[in-house]
Amino acid sequence: MTRSYYFDSETKKSFELPGAKPHYNPDRYGQVQHIFLDLALDITAQKFAGTCNITLTPIRQNIQQLTLDAVDLEIESILIDSVSQPFDYDGEILTINLLQPTTTKDLVISIKYSKEKPQRGLYFIAPDQHYPHKPSQVWTQGEDEDSRYWFPCFDYPGQLATSEIKVKVPADYTAISNGELVAVQEVENSKIYHWLQPQVHPTYLMTLAVGKFAKIEDKWQDIPVDYYVEKGQEKEAQISMGKTPRMIEFFSHKYGYSYPFSKYAQVCVDDFIFGGMENTSTTLLTDRCLLDERAALDNDRTESLVAHELAHQWFGDLVVIKHWSHAWIKEGAASYAEVLWTEHEYGDDDARYYLLGEARSYLQEDSSRYRRPIVTNVYREAIELYDRHLYEKGACVYHMIRSILGDELFDKAIHTFINDNAHKTVETVDLLRAIEKSTGYNLGSLFDQYVFRGGHPDFKVSYSWDNDSNLACVTVKQTQAKEESGKYIDLFELKIPLAFGYYSAQNGVSLKQFSLKLNQPEQSFYFPVAEKPDFISFDVNNNYLKTVKLDYGFSELKAQLKYDPDPISRIYSAIAIGKKANLEAVKTLKEAFLSESFWGVKVEIAKQLGKIKLDQAVDTLVEFLGEENHRVRRAVVEALGKHKTETSYQALKQVAIASDPSYYVEASAINALGSLVTGSLADKENEVIELFGQILKEREGLNEIIRSGAINGLSKLKTSPAAADLIAQYTELGTPQPLRLTAIRCLGAVAKGQKADKLTAILEQFEDILKDTFFLTQMAIISGLSQIEDNQAINLLSTLAESTPDGRVKRRAEEAINQVREKLGKDKNIEDLRQAVDKLKEENQELKSRLAKLEAK
Repeated sequence: MTRSYYFDSETKKSFELPGAKPHYNPDRYGQVQHIFLDLALDITAQKFAGTCNITLTPIRQNIQQLTLDAVDLEIESILIDSVSQPFDYDGEILTINLLQPTTTKDLVISIKYSKEKPQRGLYFIAPDQHYPHKPSQVWTQGEDEDSRYWFPCFDYPGQLATSEIKVKVPADYTAISNGELVAVQEVENSKIYHWLQPQVHPTYLMTLAVGKFAKIEDKWQDIPVDYYVEKGQEKEAQISMGKTPRMIEFFSHKYGYSYPFSKYAQVCVDDFIFGGMENTSTTLLTDRCLLDERAALDNDRTESLVAHELAHQWFGDLVVIKHWSHAWIKEGAASYAEVLWTEHEYGDDDARYYLLGEARSYLQEDSSRYRRPIVTNVYREAIELYDRHLYEKGACVYHMIRSILGDELFDKAIHTFINDNAHKTVETVDLLRAIEKSTGYNLGSLFDQYVFRGGHPDFKVSYSWDNDSNLACVTVKQTQAKEESGKYIDLFELKIPLAFGYYSAQNGVSLKQFSLKLNQPEQSFYFPVAEKPDFISFDVNNNYLKTVKLDYGFSELKAQLKYDPDPISRIYSAIAIGKKANLEAVKTLKEAFLSESFWGVKVEIAKQLGKIKLDQAVDTLVEFLGEENHRVRRAVVEALGKHKTETSYQALKQVAIASDPSYYVEASAINALGSLVTGSLADKENEVIELFGQILKEREGLNEIIRSGAINGLSKLKTSPAAADLIAQYTELGTPQPLRLTAIRCLGAVAKGQKADKLTAILEQFEDILKDTFFLTQMAIISGLSQIEDNQAINLLSTLAESTPDGRVKRRAEEAINQVREKLGKDKNIEDLRQAVDKLKEENQELKSRLAKLEAK
């Protein structure tokens, strides 16, 4: 499953909310051998009925009672070997009171049941008065424990079985499920699709997708690779998923195990609540991943999504986690597969930059939301574990394993892990055992520090040179370490490579490398070297998950930015130079940008120029607007949005009006205009609102990327009732869903500076939107209300938290309540003071720029 993104609160909290407790797999009655669902769908009435047959081999004799997971289902009867059995059902647990205690003989439990308008597990998507063009579809989502909402089962990942689904649908619909299509039978105006999954898998990976799909056929070797989309989207399907056969080839080789199932299907469905779900041999994807020709320029997210879900066919489907607490094994591996595919397809620099993005995503959650061990069984619902620790930090752990072992041994360890555990369940210790078995390395220390406890090292690295003794001194502080009861806690023990870099026109760059054993809060290392280094590279190749601050001289930082062969080290030096915030920094960053060959470093240089409040930084960024690489242009546009000057305003306005080959560059320029029209540019507000209104009327497009940029821009105009009114229009039902969700979130953002009567109206609008029970709408409501500092926002969030049956919504609503309460508890004068400081900075920028120019002369 693709990651779920959370909003950020201001301070780190405990991961464990009230009601959290340790979770364990239940006792086993035996081994489930096979699950057979025989269903009929009434798509118009949004209901289904049928029989669930579970073949169970008892693990012991004389079991008199069986309990199954089954939520909000209508249970009609239960037969075992054709004999009716008494049962009790409380709406969550189905208890079967066996007439005959178990023997060693297999039981076939046949449960006849039905459900009308299910809220989870199985979803009916249908057109309505607000969205008359919405397709009619049915699809399932089982992870984490939602299969119990559409069929009775032992719903936990530690129980594996083969499965079979027979489903009756209207004749003009197609039904896709796991495994192999056994038969399609025509009955009057219906078709019965019969699918068989012959390899064992857990219940959460059983799936069904029904719709009037177009099928695009592809293949890898002799294995069918099919893409299902709504008719008319065939071209987008090929653009978006066309690399799948090549990815299967790559992962089959990389993982040392050929693609393990008889087909691979990807089905794009409407209103999907996640990015994708790796059901065995049949991945479901959100239809928002589909790209048109223009969006193909910005294909990073879709390509990564396709790679992520495909990698799960090995990590998660072939090798299955035994308990949710070990889900990082599969989710971290699938996220790292995105890095591996990027490396294979685009090169080492792109992969390293992608990994930096993964690390930053985790670091943001760690610093602003909570810190937790990757492996923990203490939670309220397992879905809470599906965060940036699980995905992004997990990916970084896999990369650290690779960096320690080296590529050859890393591949050997992965091959061993997959081959030894194919069609079995695993825990984290099984990965450690596979590494030790295949390589001899014991990585228990790494796992103890990064997996079984929370956090990461925060390094501050200082450097000095003793010219008389030809000694280089490097001091490393672990600033996260804290003294408690006479000893340091949160201290990391790592071996970090350090290199001194030398450049000559004749020989290019050479590195003299050492290994630092770090195990103290502060350590100084002295190195006798023949000549003074041009630059210092801490954590060569940047393989370790960490934060790092460089305390070097300007000349060393400048040389590192220019010559260090590792793009991430160049980025760290650009950040350190940017903090100087003077004219020399602007000049150095400009020169580096012009000579830099890798787009990722250019992006980071642009970000730093956005932070330097000098007119010369603005002029430099304007020069860079013609950059060919769309990702660099986007960074330049966003950096210009940090400068409230006439020059940046006019430059961004031109991009917004003239458009751009990239959807995201254009949307970023539009969005940035909204953040500029305050202070000295306040007189531009009406002009910008008029432009945004025009964009909202005229620029419909893929996933509403452009119009969402206008809504986001409007949300920055926090004192404008006109902006609030315009955003509110697009929260109405009938607005395309991507744009409506953006508007709901932004309605909360724009509310912050509104007068009392307008704030009341906004809160009343949120109360009306609260009637919408769709998962993504509720998440947008929470995001919007979390930004409103008002007790009524807390009341609405409390209503949502108390009424929702969804643990994901409940948790986020509760976090938002705490977030708003904290904001209300702070002195509002602080916000006024912050705004006053921003205004002073803006007024001071021209003066500083003139002074810098004089100093330069």
